[in-house]
Amino acid sequence: MANKTAIIFTGGTISMKIDPRIHAAIPALSSEEIMAMVTNIEKFSEIEIINFSNVPSPHIDPKMMMELSVLVNETVNREDITAVVVTHGTDTLEETAYLLDLTVNTEKPVIVVGAMRNSSELGYDGSSNLSAAICTGISQNARNKGVLVVMNNEVNAASEVTKTNTLSLDTFKSPEFGPLGIVDNDEVIFYRDIVNRQFIDTQKIEEKVGLLKTAPGMESDIVNFYIDNGYRGIVIEALGRGNIPPKMIDGIKNAIEKNIPIVMVSRCPTGRVLDTYGYEGGGKHLRDLGVIFGKNLPGQKARIKLMLILSITNNMEVIKKLFEE
Repeated sequence: MANKTAIIFTGGTISMKIDPRIHAAIPALSSEEIMAMVTNIEKFSEIEIINFSNVPSPHIDPKMMMELSVLVNETVNREDITAVVVTHGTDTLEETAYLLDLTVNTEKPVIVVGAMRNSSELGYDGSSNLSAAICTGISQNARNKGVLVVMNNEVNAASEVTKTNTLSLDTFKSPEFGPLGIVDNDEVIFYRDIVNRQFIDTQKIEEKVGLLKTAPGMESDIVNFYIDNGYRGIVIEALGRGNIPPKMIDGIKNAIEKNIPIVMVSRCPTGRVLDTYGYEGGGKHLRDLGVIFGKNLPGQKARIKLMLILSITNNMEVIKKLFEE
């Protein structure tokens, strides 16, 4: 068989079942037990199982994400591997998938997949999502598209997708642009392509990057807390088009004077930030102060990107270029 898919298991709901003692889901399924539920997959691809971890995704920190990136790079660069599939808990799947998208430079498909229901629940979606991910990975059309997230028979770009619902099986959506394609009867159909992809060449990550959401009346205390506790970068989810309450300005000035980059995105689910407004705390004022604009990235993705950039440089102009161009 020409196709060989490496499946890297990390844990998450896809690996969980109900523990009868505590009546709650815990990671308990082995990779072999999960694969046994993915029937007839051997007709499509040879499978190699790689066990990375078996933890819930809130336990996966940036350091682990970086270790996973190194493993994915090593695996995908093997000549015998057609594609790499990573199973992952859905809570932080978006961040891990985006980190892989920025740090894995390959033409081969890399797919991240999870489940919204554990194996003890009716309608466990882990096996169907995994089979759809494998079908996507072995498709020639999935090459050169960056890291993909396959859930509920939809194919989304890791750079665009976000978890939109705490419960629904179709929780992973790309609100701004829609899915790249679908998986229909074991066939992957793409409707559009990725126009711009970025690659950050690093195997390290700077973990001390803060994230805060702006709300009316906020002051500089949280910004100053990050500065005083040695954070090397801060991402702010600003109001609307990219505006903040005026009492936060002093904290932002304080950070930039100390060469701590402030990256601004919007707390709105879609749309980019822009220097449209010129009042105190408006986008134009913030740009003049040296705030970096994170385009249409959500806060959690902008934080991952800043963590990776800070592992290679703290030059404000380079950081600005990597976010704004």
